[in-house]
Amino acid sequence: MTDRYLSVDQVAELLGTTARFPRRLIEERRIRYVKLGRHVRIPESAVEEFIQSRTVEPIRLRRTTLRRVA
Repeated sequence: MTDRYLSVDQVAELLGTTARFPRRLIEERRIRYVKLGRHVRIPESAVEEFIQSRTVEPIRLRRTTLRRVA
């Protein structure tokens, strides 16, 4: 399986954030990354895993009838 390696700016654009957010994820080691000399690259699969692990599914509530109290 070949994985695309993204720059910090590309990850920020993908997530819709500034570059500061992916840099913080890297610094706190909350996302996998590869260091190539002075360059940092994040595998596309790591971004997908990060998004998947932070996704919150909605709760299905049962419909209840609202009754008016007289």
